[in-house]
Amino acid sequence: MKKPLKPAREFISPSDLTFGLSTCKRCLWIKYWYKLSAPLQMPLVGTLSELQEEHFHGADMPTIDASLRPGTVTKWGEFVKSKPLQVNGLDTRWRILGKYDLVSTNTDGTIGVIDCKVSDNERDSGAFYSPQLEAYAYALENPAAGKGRSVASIGLLIWKPGTTIGSDAHSSGFGVYQKYVAVERDLPNFLAVIGDFISVLEGELPEAGAECTTCAYLLARNALDNL
Repeated sequence: MKKPLKPAREFISPSDLTFGLSTCKRCLWIKYWYKLSAPLQMPLVGTLSELQEEHFHGADMPTIDASLRPGTVTKWGEFVKSKPLQVNGLDTRWRILGKYDLVSTNTDGTIGVIDCKVSDNERDSGAFYSPQLEAYAYALENPAAGKGRSVASIGLLIWKPGTTIGSDAHSSGFGVYQKYVAVERDLPNFLAVIGDFISVLEGELPEAGAECTTCAYLLARNALDNL
């Protein structure tokens, strides 16, 4: 596959730092150089995420979790863009661009970042999502324009469906177990992940991921076409 003179997109999505490198570097490379991704079939995710986020608009942070600094959720669903990312002290063409879920304004002048999840997946841990959350924090502290804000906390707010509620057709629904997972700030790890990420993007087309279902399907489909 021929590498274009310029990538189709130069903004790195925070979620790709979590799922892109760990899933398939080949698909990741094609996404950024050709702006081509496999379609996702997740019809309820958007609706559930919006309901969860709306529930916490204006919430006091300590009511979400006692470990959080005094403050209030004041922003939600806004895009953030960073200044150019650096590798080995030099600016690259790449920046962070993403939309966070919730941001608090704390009484001490700092802010907090919360990423909302509706999931029962055991991988929803702080370590797994740390690069994604650090990307939002990096963009808020190093914005493309304006003054940066100090991010005091990052974490996951997880709703795990576990019960049904109500007794008739007009009031029935699902109940969830709520858990806040504090994620420790780890800028060195974030910068290391960013370095690996950019190295993959700036290189040649990688091999298909060993567990990539998209690549496996395409290989099988091409084999059938050649029968």
